[in-house]
Amino acid sequence: MTQRNDTGPELSVDGRPGPAGRSALVRWLAGYGTFGVPQAAAPIAFALLALPLTGSASHGAALVAAMTTAQVLAALPLSRLGSRFDAGSYLRVLIGVRTVGLVLVAVLAAAEAPFVLLMAAAASAGAVNGAAYGYLRLLLNHLVAPGALPRALGIAATLNEVTFAAAPVVASVAGSFSPVWAVVGLALTGTAPILLVPATAGLRTPPPPVGRPARFGAPVYLWLFCTAAMSAAVAAVEVGAVSLALRYGLEAGWGFVFALALCLGSITGGVWVSVRNRMPERSQVLGFLAAATAGAATVAYQGPIWVTLLGATAVGFFLPPLGTYFSLVLDRLAPPHRRAEVFALMRTANALGVIAVSGLLAVTGTTIALGGGAAVLALATGLVALGSVAGARRRAAGGGPAAGV
Repeated sequence: MTQRNDTGPELSVDGRPGPAGRSALVRWLAGYGTFGVPQAAAPIAFALLALPLTGSASHGAALVAAMTTAQVLAALPLSRLGSRFDAGSYLRVLIGVRTVGLVLVAVLAAAEAPFVLLMAAAASAGAVNGAAYGYLRLLLNHLVAPGALPRALGIAATLNEVTFAAAPVVASVAGSFSPVWAVVGLALTGTAPILLVPATAGLRTPPPPVGRPARFGAPVYLWLFCTAAMSAAVAAVEVGAVSLALRYGLEAGWGFVFALALCLGSITGGVWVSVRNRMPERSQVLGFLAAATAGAATVAYQGPIWVTLLGATAVGFFLPPLGTYFSLVLDRLAPPHRRAEVFALMRTANALGVIAVSGLLAVTGTTIALGGGAAVLALATGLVALGSVAGARRRAAGGGPAAGV
């Protein structure tokens, strides 16, 4: 566990966070909801920014790619660097760096600087995203009782979906007036966690154990792969929404209905997780994975449109319960001094899933990309099933529980 200078969140008689704990949780959730605004709004905002500079909105994707690539490369080293500092202060520094990078993108665009400089500024903003998420998630462990984590993560998942649904719309409207100021706006909105996240003076990760440093076990990589697989299945629907609309003979603008079905399913799933407030059993997780795989396969099959929409809704619904489980189980499996790292890797795994499906869509087309998302999720389901069977056999043979498998 992280080292603390206090006794943790204030608890009431029934074990739930007391008034002070609830206030801290509300502030953390508000900070979490605004943390994702730059990443959610960047594709639209950067496309509108690139259009007058290069003559093509598609160059905005290069800025998004620079941000994402930098995040993947820098997540682990920046997370390790933070172990030397107070976790809350380090989180604020990382968010400050991101803000400066995004404002620099806007300034360079206003000055009509070479596009490569804009890419460098975007990369500097994206580099800190993974580590910042890792420390933001780490702080939640300090702010709520362990039994309240599923509910908190369920609410966070719901807020995240609202952010990713609303931010692109706001960015599109603002960018139609001024692309430069739209980028400045998303940068400033992304600074909200600096003010909202409660102060946690003295909260540091514990030092590594003496001798051999603690390593991640195979179960950690299994659940990180599951995180990437679920992200790929979701991204296949989101990225392929316009192509799906065209395949059904609709106008391109109707692509939003597939993303909307996914989003509504995810919001419903997040509410269900929050109300339920329990970590699911392994058999339930397998059921969730299988149901999400079936939903992804239904979308990939591209049958009647109402069936495809039901499949997209199913994928969205099981995203929050699975994401919550992945976060909780990785929290348990990670060595105490590397929890921020594993949370940063979880964010990176999400990004890798999106990158993989986006690349597949660009190279092969919609059908193969949707099928690929379903296939990798089916593989993750199979691996979890095999791990569960192996763990059950070890327990039956008297070898003790296989943690996380």
